[in-house]
Amino acid sequence: MRTPYAFTTLLCFVLVFADGLPSRAQSRTNPLADVNPQSSDVHHLLTQYYADWGSLSRFYTVAGSPERRVRFQQFHTDYLNRLEQLDFNRMTTDSRVDYLLFRRDLQQQLGKLAAEATEREQINAWFPFADSVYAVEKRRRRGHVLNPQQFAQNLTNMSQQIGQLQSALSKETNLNPALLMRAISTAEGLQSGLKSVYTFYNHYEPGFSWWIPQPYQKTDSLLTAYTAFFRKKSRDAAPVKDDGSGITGVAVGRDELLRQLQVELIPYSPEELIEIANKEFAWCDRELLKASREMGFGDNWKAAQEKVKNSYVPEGRQPELILRLLNESVAFLKAKNLITIPPIAEETWRMSMMSPERQLVNPFFLGGEVIQISYPTEGMKHPDKLMSMRGNNPHFSRATVHHELIAGHHLQGFMNNRYKIYRNFDTPFWTEGWALYWEMLLWDQGFPQSPEDRIGMLFWRMHRCARIIFSLNYHLGKWGPQQCIDFLVDRVGHERANAEGEVRRSFIGGYPPLYQLAYMTGGFQFLALKKELVDSGRMTHKQFHDAVLQINAMPVEMIRAILTNQKLPKDFKTSWRFYDLKP
Repeated sequence: MRTPYAFTTLLCFVLVFADGLPSRAQSRTNPLADVNPQSSDVHHLLTQYYADWGSLSRFYTVAGSPERRVRFQQFHTDYLNRLEQLDFNRMTTDSRVDYLLFRRDLQQQLGKLAAEATEREQINAWFPFADSVYAVEKRRRRGHVLNPQQFAQNLTNMSQQIGQLQSALSKETNLNPALLMRAISTAEGLQSGLKSVYTFYNHYEPGFSWWIPQPYQKTDSLLTAYTAFFRKKSRDAAPVKDDGSGITGVAVGRDELLRQLQVELIPYSPEELIEIANKEFAWCDRELLKASREMGFGDNWKAAQEKVKNSYVPEGRQPELILRLLNESVAFLKAKNLITIPPIAEETWRMSMMSPERQLVNPFFLGGEVIQISYPTEGMKHPDKLMSMRGNNPHFSRATVHHELIAGHHLQGFMNNRYKIYRNFDTPFWTEGWALYWEMLLWDQGFPQSPEDRIGMLFWRMHRCARIIFSLNYHLGKWGPQQCIDFLVDRVGHERANAEGEVRRSFIGGYPPLYQLAYMTGGFQFLALKKELVDSGRMTHKQFHDAVLQINAMPVEMIRAILTNQKLPKDFKTSWRFYDLKP
């Protein structure tokens, strides 16, 4: 769940429809006409939950402490009980969606806390000094006076224990990767707890400044080394070994993939999702050959793509290109009357340049209110400069600028701040699926102006197919990182450095296992819903797109339930087969 935005006042209740409250005639034509624009029967609980969650998170700051875990177990259980006291049967579909998703998220949090308790119990022997640190940090929050001489002795003893424990554990060869990850977070939590004590008392309490600095600094450095030790052990124990790519990671396995797909309301198996990706790849292949032939390269699409890559702009001119592409896409959206673009949303997006270090993980754009431009700096090696410029050429970028800004991530965030702001049901199938949907929709609407543009847009569409295939094969234990890199180079046409950055981002960049497949999968969910509501004549493009953003972030199947007014049961299970796998 994402952290909540600041809440606005009663003014929000009148902003959804420019024409004011809906009439009976509107109710028959607008699926949102009977939905309260800014509230639901679960609104008050969600609002209180996120405010309470913020207060508790700022108070119980030491990750891994039993005090924090027990308090959050109580907190989530209390809210689950309060939620279950609401009368589900009397709720509208809009309110039932909030109920079901809030219950799901509370249960997920309780499951994570239970796993934390089990794992902490198994590593307690690695941290025999932890309780003493938690105790002094707890008293620090209320400003209690501590005995600095005794605390100095405790730190000295702790330093000795860390050295002995690390020496003993270094001989262990079959440590559980999950326990090692828990040990890392525990060590980091202890280090942050000690730092909060040290910075609070040092220089302000004379006895503390006399006794503590030297033993604290030694203990702090040993905790840093202890954390690094567990990180190395974790890399050594990782199910996916370094195959020469320099990339390791943890393949979660088929059972965990299935569990996470159910949580995200995706009723397909990993194998079915790979089948979908291969079917879409075949479509891309056909379109790619058409464009290649138009450019005079026959069936040699790689030669056509090579020409497109070499159309990169001169050094220093990439921001100018981004501005031109954004203006073209916004003008296209307005001419086709596809979506409402609030003037302030169009006014306030801006640019920044991505650091060379960040480009190692993300060789392309990142977006939102700020579009971060990935382009070479003078300190890069010559081959790396060319790969970056070629991979961010104008025709490739044509499919990504509107993905990152309007009507993609920037407009998403802008609307999230203004409609149903108590909803915090973020999912990459909504966030990335929506932005990817616009790439596919604008293709259908004729946005590419030339075969070179089509090759650029097809590059990204193949890229998203490839993400499904390589990320699932990795997590199923079938492919290693180097095989994923080679697949992106050979099958999609990536520059090798960019392919390495993409795979590094996918597996050690902090993204959950389903994130990479969520782009195209979520995009096809939105396409299926558009076909059901727009292509059938029930809504216009603009009504549909505005409605999705005014509902706020959530699994797409739940957006469908609201827009089609489904009477969801309390034991709801995902069932929407949004993609036809038949030939």
